[in-house]
Amino acid sequence: MATKTTKWGILSTARIGIEKVIPGLMKANGVEVVAIASRDLAGAQEAASRLGIPQAYGSYDELLADPEVEVIYNPLPNNMHVPYTMKATEAGKHVLCEKPIALDGDEASLLLDVPSDLYVMEAFMVRCHPQWQRAREIVLSGELGDILLVQSVFAYNNSDPKNIRNQLATGGGALMDIGCYPIVAARYFLEKDPVRVISLVDRDPTFGTDRLTSALLDFGGGQRAEFTVATQSVPYQRINILGTSKRLEMLIPFNAPLGGETVLRLDDGKVLGDAALETEVIPPCDQYQLQGELFSRVVRGEEELPYGTGDAILNMRIIDAIFRSEATEAWETVHTSVSD
Repeated sequence: MATKTTKWGILSTARIGIEKVIPGLMKANGVEVVAIASRDLAGAQEAASRLGIPQAYGSYDELLADPEVEVIYNPLPNNMHVPYTMKATEAGKHVLCEKPIALDGDEASLLLDVPSDLYVMEAFMVRCHPQWQRAREIVLSGELGDILLVQSVFAYNNSDPKNIRNQLATGGGALMDIGCYPIVAARYFLEKDPVRVISLVDRDPTFGTDRLTSALLDFGGGQRAEFTVATQSVPYQRINILGTSKRLEMLIPFNAPLGGETVLRLDDGKVLGDAALETEVIPPCDQYQLQGELFSRVVRGEEELPYGTGDAILNMRIIDAIFRSEATEAWETVHTSVSD
């Protein structure tokens, strides 16, 4: 039986959409990208022509009013995520929204008002990647022993004052842009949520954004996560999951090469210097394609939504607590009273 096609519309010509998400959607089974919008009609038309999208709009509201569009992909600036996700659901559309889903937990909580027959999912494409799924399978198998620590580093170097990641008012900074990924990683692999956090933050004196942020997350029961994210550093990323018997290392956990292999490394530590490493190669894939296919199946009623608004709100609550800790220089409790 042929798969029913789910029709998507893209809000804005943001680079992540043009370079990564839309190409992934164009390859996805059961997905048809039918429209793209920009506040500049010429820009939308140029993107539509280049990508092979049939309809271009010169405003976001025009796209939201298109009756053919069933799903909206929202890669707008962080301060526009909730307003336009709400507008999309008011127009009867499902929404895949880029991370972080809001500026803080309170704003994210507005999404609890979305009608129950419409789906909103935060676009953490990493959870669709087979290397993450295989890593969690290994963790849950007990091969690592008791899990003690999820350790992550995610860094890049961008000091352009015009770049939105360096603009405080619209939700820029290391924690909002990339710190959300190590938080999701820890929750994904430990399958629980932190109860308290403490942080150390360094801010750019001109931008006001955090450029180097470290956090320690207490998950209770002796389990913890620690991460550092940086926006003015040598580019680097890694996840290490330490157990009582083995550790598992993910070499490129966040920006996995599109269409390229990824590698998991297991080490029992019996010979120091990585000499006892065992590697497992994960076949090539496109995590953006897999994300689009997953959400389309959810919209068609073929699969349950794995991560809804409650999950996204809690991720923002953890970010809120990390920022509170910056101000108090103390442990801060994570407010977890949210529900889908």
